[in-house]
Formats: sequence, C-alpha cells, structure tokens
Amino acid sequence: MPGAFSIIENTWITLTDGRKLSARMWMPDGEGPFPAILEYLPYRKRDGTAPRDETTHPVFAAEGYACVRVDIAGTGDSEGAFDDEYSEQELSDGEAVLAWIAAQSWCDGKIGMIGISWGGFNGLQLAFRRPKALKAVVSVASTVDRYADDIHYMGGCLLSDNANWGSQMFAYQSRPADPEHRPDWREDWIKRIEEMPFMAADWLRQQTRGDFWKHGSVCEDWSAIQAPVLAITGWADAYVNAPPALAANLSVPAKAMIGPWEHRYAHIAKLDPADFHGEVLAWFGKWLKEEDTGAGDLPDYRVYMQEHFNPTMQNKPRQGCWVAEAAWPSPNVQERVMHLGADVLADAAASGTLAVSSPATAGQASGYFCPGMRFDNELAGDQAGDDALSACFDTAPLAAPLELLGRPRVRVAFSVDKPVAQLVARLCDVSPEGVSQRITFRPLNLTCRDGFEAPRKLVPGQRYEAEIELNECAHHLRAGHVLRLALSTSYWPVVWPAPEAAEVTLHLEDCALVLPERRVSEEIDPQAPGAPRDYPVLQAEQLRKPGGTSRTWTREDGALVLDTFDDYGKAVDPYHGMCAGSHVSMHYEVHPDDPATAAFASDWNFEFGRGGWQVAIDTENKVTCDRENFYLWRRVTAFEGAGKEVVLTKEWQEVIPRGVL
Repeated sequence: MPGAFSIIENTWITLTDGRKLSARMWMPDGEGPFPAILEYLPYRKRDGTAPRDETTHPVFAAEGYACVRVDIAGTGDSEGAFDDEYSEQELSDGEAVLAWIAAQSWCDGKIGMIGISWGGFNGLQLAFRRPKALKAVVSVASTVDRYADDIHYMGGCLLSDNANWGSQMFAYQSRPADPEHRPDWREDWIKRIEEMPFMAADWLRQQTRGDFWKHGSVCEDWSAIQAPVLAITGWADAYVNAPPALAANLSVPAKAMIGPWEHRYAHIAKLDPADFHGEVLAWFGKWLKEEDTGAGDLPDYRVYMQEHFNPTMQNKPRQGCWVAEAAWPSPNVQERVMHLGADVLADAAASGTLAVSSPATAGQASGYFCPGMRFDNELAGDQAGDDALSACFDTAPLAAPLELLGRPRVRVAFSVDKPVAQLVARLCDVSPEGVSQRITFRPLNLTCRDGFEAPRKLVPGQRYEAEIELNECAHHLRAGHVLRLALSTSYWPVVWPAPEAAEVTLHLEDCALVLPERRVSEEIDPQAPGAPRDYPVLQAEQLRKPGGTSRTWTREDGALVLDTFDDYGKAVDPYHGMCAGSHVSMHYEVHPDDPATAAFASDWNFEFGRGGWQVAIDTENKVTCDRENFYLWRRVTAFEGAGKEVVLTKEWQEVIPRGVL
C-alpha cells in the first residue's frame, strides 16, 4: 500500500567551493533509510516544473523513495553562474549532488536518476562518469550523440531550433530566484542577466562534430555506462534514436520503449497517455530495492507499431498496436533493398539521371521540431503538399502489408551545381485516398558526405556518393497503401536552408532505399504499459488559461510566413503563493526562390509576483542570414514593481560565418 510522505520545500546542498544548490524533497514517512530518486534540471523547481513534479515525485515517495529535485547552478534558486548545457560544471556538480544524497542518514546509498530531455541527457552523462551511488537510470527523450541527435544539428544541417531553443534558454536564464529563499535575489538577478552566455551563438560557432559535441555524447564509449538504463520516448517526439541505440550497445541491462507520445512523460501525454509510473517503479524496484518486479525480464525493445491515421497538425489519437523484440538487434528484422527509378521504387536497378530542386518553402507540413513544447498545432501533417515540391519514388500499391522497424537508409550517387547543398529524405505511407503520412525523415548536408568532423565543399558537376540514415521508425503499411520516398533540397522551417538554391542530380543506377523489414511468425507478449494510474495534480489557482494559435500566410513580396503564439497561462502556486505567467510568439519566414532570406524571431515574456514583489522579463531574439553569414541579435528588458519600472536593458549581437551551413 502506498505510504505517507512529507515535502521539504527547500534544502541547501553546499558544494566544496561554497556554492549552494537548491533542492526540493519528497520524503517517505517511516524509519528509512530509503533509496533515492534524483531529477536535476535548470527549469526552476519552484514554478517551472512544479506542475509536472506534482504528478511524479509524490507517487514515487509514497512507494518508499526519497525524491530530490535540484536546480542546476545559476538557475532557479541555486547559487553560482550558469555556463552551458551539459557543461563540465553541471556534471561535476551533479556528481557532488549524488555523493551528498548518498551520505544523508535518510538514504541507503542507492540512487536512481530520472528525467526527460535535459534530465534524460544528464542522467546518461552522469552514468557515463560512474559515480558510486548511481545504480540505475530512467532516461526519457534523450540522446547518445549531442551533435547527431539534439536540437542544434541533424545530418550536418543546422536546425532552426538552434535559434528557437537558444531564445527559450535566454528567456529561462533571465528569471530571478525567489526572494523567500534568496534575500540577495535582486543583486543575483541583475548579475545573471549581465553575465548570461549567448548560447545560440556559441552553439552556432560549433558547426562540426568536434570535442565540443563529443563532450556528453555517451556513444563515445558505450562501456563507460555501468548503471542499468531504461530508455523511453515517443514517436511524436524529436528524440527517437537513443532508446534502440542504448539497448543495442550497452553491456549492462538496458531496455528500450517507444510509444506514440510527444515530448512529455507518458502519463501526461496528449497522445494516448500510459502508465509511466509503473515503468519507473518497476525499474527502480529491481535495481534500487532488489525486488522481483519483472523489469529485468522485459523484452529489449517494446514499440508502438504505428499505422496510417490521416495526420493533422493537431493532437489526435494514434493508430497501431504494441509489439516487442526479445533481443535488439533482432533476427526478425532484415534488410530489404529497393532501387530508385523514374518516380518509382522497384526491386531492379534503374539507369539515367533525375534532378531534385525544391523551393525553400518545402516542408510546410513538417510540424514543430519537438512536439510537446507548444500548446498545439505542432505535429507533422499530410505530406502531400510537400511531396508535390519533392522528387517522389513510389512503390506499386502493396499486395501485402509491410512492417518496418529500425532506421531506413537511402544510398545516393549524385552531382550538384552548388558548393553547398542539402538533401532531405522522407519516408511516407500514402493511403489509397492520397493522404501522405510521414513515417520518418532526416536531412544530410552533402558537404558531410564523408563524415561530420571535416566537411568539404562540393565541386559542381563532380559525382559523389552518400548515405542518409533516417530516424528510427516502427510502421505497419497496410495492403493497398503505397510506400513513398520523397527527396527535397529543403525542409523549412525544421531545417535551416542552404545558402543558395541548389539542384541535386541523382545518378539512379547507384541510388537505393534500404528498409528494415520486420517479419515475425509469432508475436511475443509486448508487456505494453497500461493506462495511466491515478496521480496528483497541482491545485494551482488559474488566473489565465493557456492557449495557442498558428498562422501561415504569404506576404506581398512572396515570402512565406509562419507566426505562432503560445500562452502558457498564469497561475498561483498553492504551496508558496508565487504567481507566475508566460507567453511566447515566434516568427519564421523565407522566400521560396531565395533560401538566404530565411529568418527567425521570437519574443518571450515572463512575470512573477507575490504580495509586493512583482517582476517581469521580456526577451527578444532575431536570426537572419545571407549567403556568407548568420546575424544574431537579442535584447532583454527586466521590470520591477507594479508600475513595471525598467531595471535593466541589454542587447547582444553576433555575426557568425556560415562555413558549410
């Protein structure tokens, strides 16, 4: 039976250099000592993640775990300066936090780490460093390769979310500590703003897979991780490649699970929520409490095998079923090669050439890069419009169902007319009615044809070969449907366009699609997660309801514009009375005939208050480009008091050469 617990609103963890990190704890009643669960984030435990924390840590504490939620240095109420994501400071501080927890009288010395996205990343990264007390990890929506599979670059191409995420972190960094915990909040607030790094620019300067990105990429040495890992994500999420990679490569117990979810813990997902708590409790029960929970006997890879569901950009239920592979890689998955011909995918190789050249606006149905971050209107929609702007290769209507599980690959022989060019591959399931559902995608910067550490510009007219390994997928195509490979030279707004419009000529005799075809004579029990169990919800007083809008329109000069607005609402926390609200507007634009007109802008607004304490922050960001450079600009304005008196205004700007982007 679940037990009682108490909440400790704030505890200070003092580091060896005197900095103090702020922690909130959920402590089980009883004698103890208890195993502990750590979640370590820069997103403010006091208000930022408080609604989500209310749905997780109380459930775990009631099951006998001491739960500790820590703000990273320089964020939330923690002291010190924030320097960058997954920095050496963050990870060495994390090791100190683990050691501190293990040394407390209420802890039995066994700790598990949990987290989604940032917390999923640093859970793996800390396991890589082998701290003694870290015995197990639940990593959700994470990566094993920070260059290949994060929010900055994909396939050597710049993602527009490098600018978007940079603008979000700029806004997040500008928020003050809570005066209830930090009497020096105002001095610290001003210092935080004055000294905050320009991360969007810092990341943009690191355009190849060098030491900057190798730091924190656990794929550099799989054997370093010795704590068992449960890796979870959802097909609507951006982070789909890590779970099967961990299951395939770790030498310690590692299990992968991919459901239909967006970028959220599964129990609070908008897309077919599931019992996330049960998965976590079984995993930590096995490795922290040494209980027979069955977690060690799970199939290596449990996946929601999706089917065609008439995609829209709005949240709606998925269609499919759960399947599992006892071992991963699986003998049930074999490569099937199909060849690219004149608009067809066929078993026999073709000959001749075919030109691929797309307007810079191709990609309007791509959706938001990481669904789950916006209010709605963020999923990939019907791809038919983007297919019309691409070179498409179709099978005949399938005589029998086709099941895919893994990462398809596209081999291309090509020549180009520009020194820098992109090729974006999408695999789609096309219904008999012509609705095209994206199964998976991935871009490749063709200057990275030989690797991502030392790209080389292309010589126009010269013949090259390259391979695009698409993102992980699990998809069941019904008989009568068509499998489509769509190739384009742009995919805006997900991928930042090349500096100028390019034409890629495919030499078809050496172009092929390699499919991971799954054939199973008898399915095993997928041990699928059940429906969400009951969990607590933060009983905040809502002063402004959340909501969002998206609008795509064409300006008089022909540029295509996407404007979005997301209001995250305004509410009063029932535990400490802080009122917090935020909203963001984003703007994307590009002219179809000139990729160098691509631009991004955003404006984030935060407001906080309690009694006579009232502050607000407005952050503005712009990224534009031409064929040679990127131009980054940002400004923050901080306000104080009911009359919103300006405390500080500061601007930054950077010019960064494009290199091969």
